[in-house]
Amino acid sequence: MLEQQNYYHGGGRRKCAVAHVRLYTQPGGIVINGKPLEQAFPWEAWQEVIKEPLKVAEALDKYSVQVKVTGGGVTGQAGAVRHGIARALVVLDESLRKPCARRAC
Repeated sequence: MLEQQNYYHGGGRRKCAVAHVRLYTQPGGIVINGKPLEQAFPWEAWQEVIKEPLKVAEALDKYSVQVKVTGGGVTGQAGAVRHGIARALVVLDESLRKPCARRAC
């Protein structure tokens, strides 16, 4: 019997690329379309773009991430994955959201 795992979802978009991100609470790596991050995005600049939200949240080694990304080019896909990871982190921990600059928020 498969064990039910809890995850936090975040959707990201950039240009024509769309990413669906699942953030799991156990430590692990980043898997994109069934491939490890280094294989899916071999250029280090793309990897840094994708990892940035985890670095800012000081959670690089705390979570495992699974992503399905479609459409657009490679740079747009990297941006969409980054956006999705950031949104999933905010769902996980609302205190990561920046305070709104406007008074009406």
